[in-house]
Amino acid sequence: MQYSPEQDREDFAVALDPRMPIAPMSLEETGLGVSFLLRLAAKCATEQDTVTPSHLAARMKLPKVVINLLIKELVKLSYLEARGLAGEDVKSDIRYALSMKGLDYAQAAARQSEYVGPAPVSLDAFCRQIGLQSIHHERVTSERLIRSLEGLVLSPALVEKLGPAVNSGRSILLYGPPGNGKTSIAERTSELFVQTIWVPYAIEVGGYVISFYDEATHQPVSEPAVRPHPKADQRWVECRRPVIKTGGELTLDLLDLTYSPGSHVYEAPVHLKASGGVFIIDDFGRQQDRPQALINRWIVPLERGYDFLTLHTGKKFKVPFDELVVFSTNIAPRELSDEAGLRRLKYKIYVNNPSRDEYVRIFESYARKAAIDLVSGDLHLFYEQKYEGDTPASCYHPKYLLDFIASYCEFNDMPKVASLEMLDRAWGGVFTLD
Repeated sequence: MQYSPEQDREDFAVALDPRMPIAPMSLEETGLGVSFLLRLAAKCATEQDTVTPSHLAARMKLPKVVINLLIKELVKLSYLEARGLAGEDVKSDIRYALSMKGLDYAQAAARQSEYVGPAPVSLDAFCRQIGLQSIHHERVTSERLIRSLEGLVLSPALVEKLGPAVNSGRSILLYGPPGNGKTSIAERTSELFVQTIWVPYAIEVGGYVISFYDEATHQPVSEPAVRPHPKADQRWVECRRPVIKTGGELTLDLLDLTYSPGSHVYEAPVHLKASGGVFIIDDFGRQQDRPQALINRWIVPLERGYDFLTLHTGKKFKVPFDELVVFSTNIAPRELSDEAGLRRLKYKIYVNNPSRDEYVRIFESYARKAAIDLVSGDLHLFYEQKYEGDTPASCYHPKYLLDFIASYCEFNDMPKVASLEMLDRAWGGVFTLD
């Protein structure tokens, strides 16, 4: 559909996607102070001998109409000087260079903050955008859940519990014996959500910049070469809902802002980067900090949907806590936290050991993938010998046994066959510790 230039830009955006951030058309609409923007523009201008409005617009991710206002002010202050046209065409951009006074100004700005790059968004704009694209606005269907769990052998009762828990967008505790797919279930949540969200490159709070967009975490929906929508605020990147997984390395410090005294720039904590997506805490209870301490840190966010962060100056500010939090653990819940803490974990789902039928299905599935033949009846005899005593079956056992058989047969140049003899040999090589 074609839109005429005179159409109101907000009406245009609503017709396209009501959640898309709209590019600012004035300095006020950026949500940032003029002095902050002038300092950032001056620092960006130091990256080249001369700069054009187009260069600064691309570097700061702001429309040229806003950049021209900044350049006008920098010229007025004698920080920038015009150096002629960038090309022979009369419509070419004018080149600008920092004056000696401007260089001093840029160096002083860099001492305050070394951040150079896309203009950040205001804290208010960030909070407003998170509300517009909340994970609670997306409904997970039964069909999508089943499709995301494809390849995992899970009991119907377990799948039935997972649906409402994931759809709640709150918090889930997956617990039970090791090796039964808790981590795999948590990771599959990345396939459940289809909406995109907008992630800022950075956020400005109290004159400081908090770096937010993370290439290792956030997945853009289009290639860099694809031209973004002309009405979109380029300070935001359209991404898939993020899925961040942490494990034993998670500490309380990682849940706070990370401040660099050298650059005077902050890095957003991991759970804030997961806003609008999924935050997985794997091996919960194996962290350096006590699980009770970690849960205490999350009591307010999990209960009220917001968190508080603190700058090194002592300034506290509120941010949204909008994400599906999935805890995965082999430890019994009552060993992790007291009743008050466990109450904040809304859904507690026990991931049980597989039944005999489920174990056989898992085994047969792995055997097909590994091109290993099964001897009729031997698998059931093996199951009766090993698991009908005190040893519980586990979902990870088939893969470990079949990997051993594949390696053994390849080394000895034998056909890959999971006979009773080979299964016993694999058991002794993988699970016997004495």
